[in-house]
Amino acid sequence: MAYLQLQGIEKFFGEHRAIKGVDLRIEQGEFMVFVGPSGCGKSTLLRLIAGLEAIDGGRLVLDGRDITDQPSSQRDLAMVFQSYALYPHMSVFENMSFALKLAKVDPAVIREKVERAARILNLGGYLQRTPRELSGGQRQRVAIGRAIVRAPKVFLFDEPLSNLDAALRGQTRVEIAQLHRELGATTIYVTHDQVEAMTLADRVVVLRDGQIEQVGTPLELYDRPANQFVAQFIGTPQMNVIAGDLLPPQSGWPLPPGGSVGLRPEHLSLCPAGQGQVRGQVTLIESLGAETLIYMRTGTGAQLVARQHQRSALRPGDEVGMSIDLDAAHLFDAQGRITRIGQAREALGH
Repeated sequence: MAYLQLQGIEKFFGEHRAIKGVDLRIEQGEFMVFVGPSGCGKSTLLRLIAGLEAIDGGRLVLDGRDITDQPSSQRDLAMVFQSYALYPHMSVFENMSFALKLAKVDPAVIREKVERAARILNLGGYLQRTPRELSGGQRQRVAIGRAIVRAPKVFLFDEPLSNLDAALRGQTRVEIAQLHRELGATTIYVTHDQVEAMTLADRVVVLRDGQIEQVGTPLELYDRPANQFVAQFIGTPQMNVIAGDLLPPQSGWPLPPGGSVGLRPEHLSLCPAGQGQVRGQVTLIESLGAETLIYMRTGTGAQLVARQHQRSALRPGDEVGMSIDLDAAHLFDAQGRITRIGQAREALGH
């Protein structure tokens, strides 16, 4: 039996059905990430698990115990918020130990737990400082430490890195991954950043309009998305999707009426004009150092981006050919459902 089970979870805000019968099983020690566009319900679903919102339908079971109607204080969960939510007048030690003091835990046990968490998070030298004396990354580590000392059954993270700059986000993301490996704790993590999802998760839950589109490992979602929405949501830059009526007339893709072809940027290779399966004109070059992104427009008006790992001498306005990795193509029907992945080489006569 799964460690945490969501069984037909529903949530209404007035007449609006925000969460639409979500079923999900999370194993003990698993790092599960919720992703999706703004308004998809990922933070609402996390708050339902935490007990910060009432569940309007379905059951929530943790380690064999039905906690659907339990108050948040009795669910044995710990939540880390985007805003840190630290007490500004308290020291780091006091912030981290506050919940244990309220529970009247022995002071010696409190000190042992706080000092252990501080060692894990490299906060040992900051225990007597107040939050205003810390950087944003250190404040977030204090918030994480406050959760660690409670030793909950499940850690809940609600976009914890959103308030940090790019460098700190990368550093703290690595620290969270290392922390998970060390603690082996069951973790649910909400983010809009798919880099966090791809690098942290054991499994990813992609949500849209209050329901699950797909659950799988990061590479399963990247390589074998369930539909066009997941295919374009996972991956940066997003997958190129070319409508059938914008394909070259001679392409011969086996598409249903109204269908389209999806191609990852790394599956397009540039070649001299006149070669390859597709021809286009360069519109923009993004030189990122380790890789180069080349944006193009085909003669039929389709917009494409190619990723390459070498520098490019191309300039906007240059004519180019594009060679396609046919075995990596994704074919979609008019409703965005996958009809075929790869193995399109024969259909194209190659």
